[in-house]
Amino acid sequence: MRNWNRRSFLQLAGGATAATMVSKNVYALATQVEAAGPVAANDQIQLGLIGAGIQGQYDTKVALQVPGVKLVAVADCYDGRLARSKELWGPEVFTTRDYQEVLARKDVDAVIVATPDHWHKQAAVDALKAGKDVYCEKPMIHVYSDGPEMIEAARATKRILQVGSQRVSSVVYAKAKELLAAGAIGQLNMVTAWWDRNSSLGAWNYTVPPDASPETCDWLRFLGTAPKIPFNGEHFFQWRKWKAYGSGVAGDLFVHLFSGTHFITGSNGPTRAYATGGLRYWKDGRDAYDVMLGLFDYREGFNLNLRVNFVDGGAEGEGFIFTGSEGTMEIAGQTVSVNRVPREKEPGYIVETFLQSTQKEIIANYRKKYPVVHPEGEPPVGYEKYVTPEGYSDSYDHFKNFFAAVRSRKPVVEDAAFGFRAAGAALLSNLSMEKGSSVKWDPDAMKVV
Repeated sequence: MRNWNRRSFLQLAGGATAATMVSKNVYALATQVEAAGPVAANDQIQLGLIGAGIQGQYDTKVALQVPGVKLVAVADCYDGRLARSKELWGPEVFTTRDYQEVLARKDVDAVIVATPDHWHKQAAVDALKAGKDVYCEKPMIHVYSDGPEMIEAARATKRILQVGSQRVSSVVYAKAKELLAAGAIGQLNMVTAWWDRNSSLGAWNYTVPPDASPETCDWLRFLGTAPKIPFNGEHFFQWRKWKAYGSGVAGDLFVHLFSGTHFITGSNGPTRAYATGGLRYWKDGRDAYDVMLGLFDYREGFNLNLRVNFVDGGAEGEGFIFTGSEGTMEIAGQTVSVNRVPREKEPGYIVETFLQSTQKEIIANYRKKYPVVHPEGEPPVGYEKYVTPEGYSDSYDHFKNFFAAVRSRKPVVEDAAFGFRAAGAALLSNLSMEKGSSVKWDPDAMKVV
């Protein structure tokens, strides 16, 4: 185990995610600075968007901040969002209800797939086979059979597929990974993570526009493989509330927590899962749970404890606490902190209830076995905190990494196998609740056992 002191922390601060001290025990994480100058016209990446909803529009706005990226085409099943795309990005942007028309365009190099979950696999596979690189929103899969097909499509076509759990590109998570590997908190034994929301919008009650109708919405195209039902504006615009189109809190939020855990620990995933919860508050016709708790075993020797609560009466928020044998590491927003509490090097003794002569004998024998050691150098540091610069965006870094891979053809930070392992682990929660028992998972083969 590494002997930690202030010098150790400062040496680590100069590592893969460099940091500079801004106040006592607080360090600012460094971020890469973009190279100056315009990108050559022949190096520009032409982008298509498939699914121009809330996440799709946000992703595109961030993606276009990366130098050398231009949006040329948008597909969506709602006419209003196609018109909005032209408002945002110009009248020359091609728009269509049919994403196949986007894939057929020779001027599209890569696409963002930001559809409802039940369309992720088909849209991504179609795009890969059309020769496009793909940025696919999380969760990568809607059902387990999606995963192997997407992995094989990326392999067979030799195209880039990156899954959109942006935290794996964050300098905060890179620092946490570095700290854990260096022994900052000793041996990891437990990870606690949560994502709580107490607002209506946080619970997916998104606004339904007044013109929503079968005329303005391509309802049958939206349904795809889902059960055929009459047009329903809430299902169309609030699709996360129904299992037919989304993956519930597990696919929407647990998957981020799994992605972060797997990136930081280097694990392929859990071996066993048990989840409980239910529909406690938002009894508005949805069939997705609003409270879920999950426990997961990892063969690396730690357990993961996850929580999502849409009924929380307190503040909304997310975070991680990594508990080790010699301290804790916490991720909160754009910060990671370590509180190191070194384990005692000797077991100690309690002798006050014995005769004084017995006390002296016990203590003398104890000190022969455990002599007093005077540590050299500075004392261990109790608390260190690392923060990102103001305005830092891990979403931007995630897209920057994706487009860099598109240009270089080098592997991305979150490929299809990583994305399947994160989403597959998350969906164990839904499976466990359906079965009412624990379920086993092979994280290497990526299969339910």
